Amino acid sequence: MSGSLRRVIISTKKAPDAIGPYNQAVQVNSTLYVSGQIGFNPSTMEVVSGGVVAEAKQALTNMGHILEAANCTFNNVVKTTVLLADINDFAAVNEVYTTFFTANYPARAAYQAAALPRGARVEIEAVAVVGDIHTVE
Repeated sequence: MSGSLRRVIISTKKAPDAIGPYNQAVQVNSTLYVSGQIGFNPSTMEVVSGGVVAEAKQALTNMGHILEAANCTFNNVVKTTVLLADINDFAAVNEVYTTFFTANYPARAAYQAAALPRGARVEIEAVAVVGDIHTVE
């Protein structure tokens, strides 16, 4: 069929398994959609202790493993959405965020959510472009 799109399911044991009817990530042609990541320890499937900073670090570490499974890095990410249990944690999450996204920051939205899965304090999802990215300023 001409004009058909290619869909690839991305999965890695280095990141937590999905806890519902979804995948860690789905790639359609050169666009990668990474499901929301919370601060799960992949080996225990429990939210890490230590509050929002520890959870954000673990969520982004998990995201990094998923990106790697799709042959991407954080540089390939073009859009993120950050969901916070408390919008007052915005600055603390930003501090962690900038250790993973160090240049060419993606577009982003951040919201306070009424509740996140498993009592998490933060959840982060992403859209990335698969391939060699060259930033033009």
